[in-house]
Amino acid sequence: MKLNNIDFETYFKNYPDENGYFGKYGGAYVSDELKNAMRDITEAYQTICKSSKFISELRRIRREFQGRPTPISHLERLSNKIGNVQLYVKREDLNHTGAHKLNHCMGEALLAKYMGKKKVIAETGAGQHGVALATAAAYFGLECDIYMGSVDIKKQAPNVARMKILGARVVEVTHGLQTLKEAVDAAFQAYCNEYKDAIYCIGSVLGPHPFPLMVRDFQSVVGIEAREQFLDMTGELPDAIVACVGGGSNAMGFFSGFLNDPVEIYGVEPLGHGPKLGDHAASLMYGEEGIMHGFNSIMLKDKDGEPAPVYSVASGLDYPSSGPEHAFMQEIGRVKYDVINDDDAVDAFFELSRMEGIIPAIESSHAVAYGMKLARERGKGSILINLSGRGDKDMDYIIEKYGIR
Repeated sequence: MKLNNIDFETYFKNYPDENGYFGKYGGAYVSDELKNAMRDITEAYQTICKSSKFISELRRIRREFQGRPTPISHLERLSNKIGNVQLYVKREDLNHTGAHKLNHCMGEALLAKYMGKKKVIAETGAGQHGVALATAAAYFGLECDIYMGSVDIKKQAPNVARMKILGARVVEVTHGLQTLKEAVDAAFQAYCNEYKDAIYCIGSVLGPHPFPLMVRDFQSVVGIEAREQFLDMTGELPDAIVACVGGGSNAMGFFSGFLNDPVEIYGVEPLGHGPKLGDHAASLMYGEEGIMHGFNSIMLKDKDGEPAPVYSVASGLDYPSSGPEHAFMQEIGRVKYDVINDDDAVDAFFELSRMEGIIPAIESSHAVAYGMKLARERGKGSILINLSGRGDKDMDYIIEKYGIR
């Protein structure tokens, strides 16, 4: 498949380029000292990703520890309620720790061991990345520091407890809006001070090169599995696939399995309360080109050109930018990005729970809501949604704020 002179049959060999760019997006905008650290990580990753020993070990971990492959479920009752379009979900909520995040955390921790590092450092918003990295650190015997904003600590208390039980040190971030952006700031600063003994395991397809590349590659297992499973279940490819997008790791991993296929691809951003700046975190929909956290992408800016305040009911989506590969996918037209507001996401949270017995993460509920919207608009076909995580972590917050609908 070709689009805008890009051959998707060879896409992964060419993107990102050797400097970490997807077109004009990406790169590594870091200090000279950290450039050396990034180069060391890049060289180590490029070496081990071609190593049969590393690949074999990662496959064993996925099979014996993570419980992969995760299945696809047909949402028959929900599909019949909406109309004739058949809805399916890729069940990343059944991946160990309850979300897709462990896919790249186990890979990054294995890389840390290969490089002789003693500690892993990360940020977390919804807490799933923090739990996954704490799990990986416990598995490999590494120290683990997780930075998390005060607001998210209150919203995601169950995941905070899980991180501590797993042996991680949870560092509360109290400056700014006290959410995901500030947690990334703090984690990145900590890494700058400890990079000789630690590795920064970023939680999405963002940050300086090689992190957007590495996280996409580790998450591509989701798309590879989903494509094979859907063909086996139905004998054909889905007409459309849908995933939520904050930083965009679940989406980019999911999309990567279908980029070279005649399949419509939709990324769903959080509209929050509405389009007013500060009421949402839909950077690809309302943002502009800008550099933050070591990479160039599309970001939401305030009047001074700095990262704007953002909001979403989903702690894992409230980030003022998006991964550079998503910005590239939007620019070349391969993925369509759209939005879902808080109310529709919460409605989908309850609808999926009651119609199918699956309680989704509130992040994933954005994708479910958009899949339901597409199904109502279409008269036939099939839609595959990436259910990036389970909703145990969100139940107390949703009930407190919205009640039982």
